[in-house]
Amino acid sequence: MEYKNVNFAVLIDGDNIPSAHVKEMMEEIAKYGNPTIKRIYGDWTKPHLTKWKNLLLENAITPIQQYGYTTGKNATDSAMIIDAMDILYSGKVNGFCIVSSDSDFTRLATRLREAGMKVLGIGERKTPNPFIVSCDKFIYVEILRKQSSKKESTSDKQSETDKITVDKISQKDINLIRTSISDLSDEDGWVYLGDLGNLIQKKKPNFDSRNYGFEKLTALIRSLKEFEIEQRDNPKSRHKLMFVRNVEVKKKPTRTPRKSSKKRPQQTNAANN
Repeated sequence: MEYKNVNFAVLIDGDNIPSAHVKEMMEEIAKYGNPTIKRIYGDWTKPHLTKWKNLLLENAITPIQQYGYTTGKNATDSAMIIDAMDILYSGKVNGFCIVSSDSDFTRLATRLREAGMKVLGIGERKTPNPFIVSCDKFIYVEILRKQSSKKESTSDKQSETDKITVDKISQKDINLIRTSISDLSDEDGWVYLGDLGNLIQKKKPNFDSRNYGFEKLTALIRSLKEFEIEQRDNPKSRHKLMFVRNVEVKKKPTRTPRKSSKKRPQQTNAANN
């Protein structure tokens, strides 16, 4: 999925996302486009949101006050949805980033994509799958925490974020890569790695090589014996082009049982004797 020159409206659910590593979140969003509108929603009279204050100033995020109308009900969802539709019809952006782990935004993400918007989702691993698949791409906050802890770690003592373990790639994900290569490959089975990454992202929005401990898709595929990678010269740039194809599994020939060379003794017919 191409995000070049996308102007994003970043809408953050302050009641449903941790305040830590907001800077890393904004840096991640900047990789995909320009965050022109940045808003966070919550009831700022509640003490648990006070830790957001300095972070909002540092990252130029506008806080939107939304009182809770009744006890136990989250009113920020409806405020975010209304604002999202207002921004959509204003025509000022061509993409949205919804930062939340709440499945209530599933229909909003679907509606924005129906209107031709790019939709980027950011949330914790507990985010329900319906919201994940309704986005063009979904990024786990835990990945950003781990990257931040690697950069800032200056002592041998591990912090809580350092202890986050990476996923082991499943056979299901390997099959996803394999079938995606088959969908795009040329006559010799090769496919450009960039096209492969885009197709995998469409099929599985939360697929990210960083989930498995690799910074890039190239490194992830290199680690798997099921695939082979080839570098080719790029006539338009000094950067190499990466191509990948499936490694064909050679089946062992099945042995056919040998026919016995011994001749069976002829049976004599007692009636002819």
